[in-house]
Amino acid sequence: MKISFLAGASPIVASTADSVAFFHGALGVSFADPDGEYPATDALDGVKHFGLWNLREAAQSCFGTDEWPSERIKPQACFEFDVESAGAVATAAEELAAKGYELLAPVRTEPWGQVVARLQTPEGLLVGVTFTPWMHDDE
Repeated sequence: MKISFLAGASPIVASTADSVAFFHGALGVSFADPDGEYPATDALDGVKHFGLWNLREAAQSCFGTDEWPSERIKPQACFEFDVESAGAVATAAEELAAKGYELLAPVRTEPWGQVVARLQTPEGLLVGVTFTPWMHDDE
């Protein structure tokens, strides 16, 4: 697997409003839709995407349920590492599974077009191996 870049970083938040108050109010991060379900920006130097991801939405993405499973560590953040192609996500998922890492959901294409495989670190962070077409210069 060859990681191309860090596609995104997202704190996983219990209260979107409280987190917007901190990240925008205290740190000055501007979000495209600060009052929406998923406040995010693609205009923060150093990372292609930064968003505040609600735990309910993370549970939906990983498990198809509104609740994070009680037997798993609740994640505090998600980092998405982009690979060079959509097919490389499936290859990376196979490599990770062969090394004993548990995928939280099968490789799939999200409604917004990103191909993703997700797993959790021993510390509980969510990690996505992704292909985000619009973030690649040659797309």
